[in-house]
Amino acid sequence: MPDCSSLQRSLAWCQGRPELPGVRRRIYYISKYDILKWPTLPHDANGRLIGSAYQGDFTLRADASWKYIDIIPDKSQLTSEAQGEYPSQTQLNKLVAVHPSVGSEATAAAAYLNNNDNVFLVEDMKGAFRVVGSDKWQTKTTVAQDLGQGAAGSASTTINVEASDECPAPFYSGKIVTDDGTTSGASVVNNGGSNTGGNNGGNTGGNTGGNTGGNTSGNTGGGGEDDVPDEN
Repeated sequence: MPDCSSLQRSLAWCQGRPELPGVRRRIYYISKYDILKWPTLPHDANGRLIGSAYQGDFTLRADASWKYIDIIPDKSQLTSEAQGEYPSQTQLNKLVAVHPSVGSEATAAAAYLNNNDNVFLVEDMKGAFRVVGSDKWQTKTTVAQDLGQGAAGSASTTINVEASDECPAPFYSGKIVTDDGTTSGASVVNNGGSNTGGNNGGNTGGNTGGNTGGNTSGNTGGGGEDDVPDEN
């Protein structure tokens, strides 16, 4: 006879503990085609989800790496809502990522994001990465562009993502292999840079040794406000 004991637990919160809203200004993404093996979410013997953090790493193809998109945090958002009916309810995770450019490179993003099954990693204000995309269901990604209106308007390229999952955007603390190095949790291990943990300007994706997005004085990958904290 299966063990159907309750999984419910108390949910405490310390009075006065700050919960910083928002997301950081660099997200990562990759096509599911380039993922050879997924990390796993913990389940009990009955298949019930018992945790919200992935265990293990994303294993990628030999020539594959996570790509990044720099966004406007004040206009970007990650949300989750329940969908379906009992006993088959799941979560619909939604990401709105607003990129400030409308140039040729930003415009070309529609070609490789639309109609592709992608996974996104979003960093919250405590330095934790959340996963938008699942190995069980397809991810819907659409790109919209606005060139603005008049002298007081604003231009942007917006990436909208919808992905079903077993829980709200699961946590991921494993390796993130990028073109500029390997990020793991709150640390950065550089591929030839001169330091570990970011750059003098401070960002999640850069290094002092130099990369596509980074230099000593700060770059499109982020300034000092994006330094990843030592602990969540």
